[in-house]
Amino acid sequence: MKAFGFAAQSAESQLVPFSFERRELRPEDVSIDIQFCGICHSDIHSARNEWGGTHYPFVPGHEIVGRVSAVGDTVTKYKVGDLVGVGCLVDSCRHCTSCYDGLEQYCENGFTATYNSEDTIGGTAHDFTFGGYANKIIVDERFVLRIPEHLDPAAAAPLLCAGVTTYSPLKHWKVGAGQKVGIIGLGGLGHMGVKFAHAMGAHVVMITTSPAKGHDAKKLGAHDVLISKDADAMAQAASSFDFLLNTIPVGHDTDPYMNLLKRDGTMVIVGAVETLTHTSGVPFIFRRRSMAGSLIGGLPETQEMLDFCGEHNIVCDIETIAMKDVNAAYDRTVAGDVKYRFVIDMATLGDAAAGLGTEHSS
Repeated sequence: MKAFGFAAQSAESQLVPFSFERRELRPEDVSIDIQFCGICHSDIHSARNEWGGTHYPFVPGHEIVGRVSAVGDTVTKYKVGDLVGVGCLVDSCRHCTSCYDGLEQYCENGFTATYNSEDTIGGTAHDFTFGGYANKIIVDERFVLRIPEHLDPAAAAPLLCAGVTTYSPLKHWKVGAGQKVGIIGLGGLGHMGVKFAHAMGAHVVMITTSPAKGHDAKKLGAHDVLISKDADAMAQAASSFDFLLNTIPVGHDTDPYMNLLKRDGTMVIVGAVETLTHTSGVPFIFRRRSMAGSLIGGLPETQEMLDFCGEHNIVCDIETIAMKDVNAAYDRTVAGDVKYRFVIDMATLGDAAAGLGTEHSS
């Protein structure tokens, strides 16, 4: 099936128009006309090969929302016209313990990511998957998610990554009423952590280096703001938090944050951090504190998160852009110049291609 989108042709190139093939519809497949796709910082890292292993041409995008345009003969969950989403996963081994438990993100044989993953299903000339910066995608119905119809579809798109990345640890560690919860860092992930923790009934504290972010944090649902550069404030807050969600995306010293936890408290890392440092075991052993990590969510939990968002009217704070502005949006994301997620309007895809001229083909 012919498809059209934008791709990086090398680590140094900008995203440009690109024609390629999606597989033909199988009995278990859902064909989706993509309406919106969020820009995740992972898209940028991958497009620029900052993590290594990117295969070119490379089509990013794993925060996908659109309408079902066709279904295979055995599909039972969806029909033409349904509002649906596709997140970070489009397949997994389906037979390991994690997959049986609905935790496909921890597939012991390796999940198939929405982009830049080995295409184990085939049906095209491509060896690797292409993501959602495109007009359409075909996905096995098991890896398609239902978007509540009353939510803004553009603002719902980043829920497929930023949303479930923060919802999953809050749910797993049973965050709720009567708990004091700190969200460290106010960005694409952090702002969703604030919204979810607030909706779950916790007392939410935004922990940030920037006093200027305090006002925004309170508008999002934080009850208090703690400035991590204020040594006195950090000392006064020591041993007072039940749970910390750490969204900092760069290397940092964890000791100041670990000292904030009560006995048996946990800090969970969700940022794609290359280096964490802590200089002492004391924050751990004297309060039986824990530090853990969490990766997106499996398909059942992602659907649960979307239903929770539908019930509580939660979406991401976004800036919608035209496809022609995607390269500028990449630079602005790297500079932190977005509140809090860019989302591409795929209705602008054709105009962007006409404006940029030369089209590449696979």
